[in-house]
Amino acid sequence: MELPAEFLEKMQLILGGEYELFLKSYDEKRKSALRINTLKGNKEKLFAALGEELSPVPWTEDGFFYTDKMQPGKSPLHEAGAYYIQEPSAMIPAELLKALPGECILDLCAAPGGKTTKIAADMQGEGLLVANEIHPKRAAVLSSNVERMGIKNTVVTNESSGRLLKKFPEFFDGILVDAPCSGEGMFRKDEEAIAQWSKENVLRCAVRQKEILENAAAMLRKGGRLVYSTCTFSPEENEKTVIGFLNEHPEFSIEETESLPFVSHGRPELADNDQRAAFTFRIWPHLTQGEGHFAAVLRKNGDSEKGNIYRQSVKAPCPKEYEKLYKAFADEFLINPPKGEISAFGDNLYMMPPFLPSLDSIKVLRFGLHLGTVKKNRFEPSHALAMALNPDDCQCARFNLSDKEIFAYLRGETIPAENLKGWCLVTVEGYTAGWAKAAGGILKNHYPKGLRRSL
Repeated sequence: MELPAEFLEKMQLILGGEYELFLKSYDEKRKSALRINTLKGNKEKLFAALGEELSPVPWTEDGFFYTDKMQPGKSPLHEAGAYYIQEPSAMIPAELLKALPGECILDLCAAPGGKTTKIAADMQGEGLLVANEIHPKRAAVLSSNVERMGIKNTVVTNESSGRLLKKFPEFFDGILVDAPCSGEGMFRKDEEAIAQWSKENVLRCAVRQKEILENAAAMLRKGGRLVYSTCTFSPEENEKTVIGFLNEHPEFSIEETESLPFVSHGRPELADNDQRAAFTFRIWPHLTQGEGHFAAVLRKNGDSEKGNIYRQSVKAPCPKEYEKLYKAFADEFLINPPKGEISAFGDNLYMMPPFLPSLDSIKVLRFGLHLGTVKKNRFEPSHALAMALNPDDCQCARFNLSDKEIFAYLRGETIPAENLKGWCLVTVEGYTAGWAKAAGGILKNHYPKGLRRSL
């Protein structure tokens, strides 16, 4: 792997005696990990489904290293949202945010969704999570991952931070800014990041990060917390960005959070010897089992001036006949249906999260949980609804497919099924995979065409 000469010169100045160890890490095989989706099960359930136990990632209870022979991306369990494949160091920022059930949280630069799905798991389906991504294609991937993981309370938007600020001034209890950066920490994982690197791009990223951080700060309520993170080593994008922000915003302070296992503190000497930099976090590939990362936890001083009780929810009205059709479906097939008010966007019904203001003029890809669609005076449940249900939430037939059958289902094929009629919930190893409809001795496949593939 050929690294840019200017990058190596900079790293030698930063690391000094550790430089050779750092350089050697690029010849070592990087670690791969997954994070259990606790909305769908615990580690015992997943390990039983996998048929083996995995070694833990030390800085999070939900993360586990896996070996190359596993190939978890090709498993039906992945399609069922049992876990999220995530770089180990990238698990740290959402862990530092410590989102709680019932809060209003913003993941500002959210694609592809690893941090969003961890935050959602911590919120346990309660409160409002806004996951935003400015690039349309990446926002679509984010929305798909929110659906796959069975998340009910997330609104996915495709906007700039400045446009979001107009809708959410001093609104959120917590914000995660995993800022777009020069990607130096991902060189071992992504060779394209090497090709795109330059000193000029580092400075451009620092300017963009400052703008995003300014807008995020204005969306945070008093008393709220903000986690700023990058996957780069450059002080201009890390310690200097954080200290420069604190100098311009006396209403913010850096939080002296507990140390994380195998994670180093930031370096004051990289930010004009400002000792506040010592309370940031740096993850080095030569010191731990993960790629390069940086994070800091900031707190907006003061008591909250507007708690959740002052936030007004805006709903899209739902025609009574549409709501009646959905409730008839829920009464027949569900034991524990999702709770909340139903909204309609055309013929599509959603269960929108609480506390959501009007999003007129905002590009929205997902208004919370998509329940389904009204078609020709009947309600057809969505794939998102299936993924948000656990098998015990249903009183319809539940089909736990064999290995051969589940692969056929994910390809869009029909499955033989005698003596059944109506909607059936398809499962794999106790995890929901989607809907099928029984008629004439077969299960008609309702797995979305856009997701079908051979695993």
